[in-house]
Amino acid sequence: MDIIKMRDWGFGWQNLPRPLLIAGPCSAETEAQTLESCRGAAEAGAVMLRAGIWKPRTRPDQFEGIGEIGLPWLTAAGREFGLPVTVEIANGAHVEAALKAGVDVLWIGARTTVNPFSVQEIADALRGTNIPVMVKNPLNPDVGLWIGAFERLYKVGIQRMAAIHRGFSVANAAPYRNKPKWELPIELHRCIEGLDIINDPSHIAGKRDLLFDIAQKAMNLNFDGLMIETHCAPDAAWSDAAQQVTGADLRALLDKLVIRRASTDDPDLLNKLEELRDVIDTLDLEIISLLSKRMETSREIGGYKRAHQITILQIERWRQIFESRTAEAEKGGLHANFVKSYLEALHLESIRQQASPDPSEGGEA
Repeated sequence: MDIIKMRDWGFGWQNLPRPLLIAGPCSAETEAQTLESCRGAAEAGAVMLRAGIWKPRTRPDQFEGIGEIGLPWLTAAGREFGLPVTVEIANGAHVEAALKAGVDVLWIGARTTVNPFSVQEIADALRGTNIPVMVKNPLNPDVGLWIGAFERLYKVGIQRMAAIHRGFSVANAAPYRNKPKWELPIELHRCIEGLDIINDPSHIAGKRDLLFDIAQKAMNLNFDGLMIETHCAPDAAWSDAAQQVTGADLRALLDKLVIRRASTDDPDLLNKLEELRDVIDTLDLEIISLLSKRMETSREIGGYKRAHQITILQIERWRQIFESRTAEAEKGGLHANFVKSYLEALHLESIRQQASPDPSEGGEA
């Protein structure tokens, strides 16, 4: 896909430093609240204003957004502060209303991205336009669904696109509202070249005191921008009050951020990095070679088990491996979650190798 990056969307962002900031209230509630919340966002340094007009809520008795009457409140705030505005859309009717109101950028929410039928309806409604569209990750950790949404938009002619990483709805996400699972937006970035990724600390955190740490992690990973919910009176907000901040608090958060360079021209530093990367490359090849030898042994074990009618899965042996290897890995400073994922993947591949018939035994290859 030939993606047009955010700095080339036509809003004068070409030379702005990271992060590109999108801010505004979770929901447009009243005309005055929308204007004042956007004022705080603009004064904090936002380059685009946001506000929820239609809110997909879990329960029907929750505030589901002010609806279409809030669109002119947001576009008026955009004109007041000279900034483009963006809203979430979930169906073709939302697209039509937003375009009619003069909204500059659309975004597809997590609850919509998860449904290919809904994304296709939105794509069909956008056919013939080239309005920028941002796509939040689906609720569940499925990079394929996320990529599919971009592909559907691209097929109808949308090239100005960006991703929004807002975390994933999984069991035991604590201390977060939604688990970041940073490896998934990184994988998306690998799969779609040139795609900018905006981090949404508000929805990952669910509470104000985690916003800075999440935003800093996103900057450390070279994300392109942040989307942070900003309200003139956060504690009185009609939706997601605990995760919203004032404009002044947003400015303070941004001032604390350490923004690392994506690259360097320092020849000494580049040489040192190259030396260390050469070490990594050598180690990776050694690890792959060792893994291949380990699987050769697994296939040999599988042959013995078949010959003597022994089951492949030996749960007590697996428990011993898991506990002993985890203890050794943690002594070496490896993170427990990484070790768990590695050992589980290793075990599954070992089972697969043991289950593969050996051609020398007359079975299928």
